[in-house]
Amino acid sequence: MAFTAYHNITGSSGIDVALIPPGENVDNISSILITNTHATADATVSLFIQSNPASAASSSFYVLSTVAIPSDTSLLLDNKDVLTFDNSFRGYGLYITVGSSDTLDIMINTSI
Repeated sequence: MAFTAYHNITGSSGIDVALIPPGENVDNISSILITNTHATADATVSLFIQSNPASAASSSFYVLSTVAIPSDTSLLLDNKDVLTFDNSFRGYGLYITVGSSDTLDIMINTSI
């Protein structure tokens, strides 16, 4: 599977969406822009890394936990130290969970 920098997410409550699955070997994320494209409603977003999501013994670490992003607003995460993680096959993937009626655009920028 190839790295995808752009995502359109339509919410499904309780569903984790893989932005960068384990094994993609993306190790140079410079920023993530999360935009709430809904005209009137806040979006509730959790962004996290998780090891081996199919395993009951997986580990999750949250970058954002149930953060409300106002309508027509973007949130920029641009601290490389926070966005650095082991994305090897035995490492972590990057996931997002959004509310059931939320609509988001996500852009993941990498540096060379």
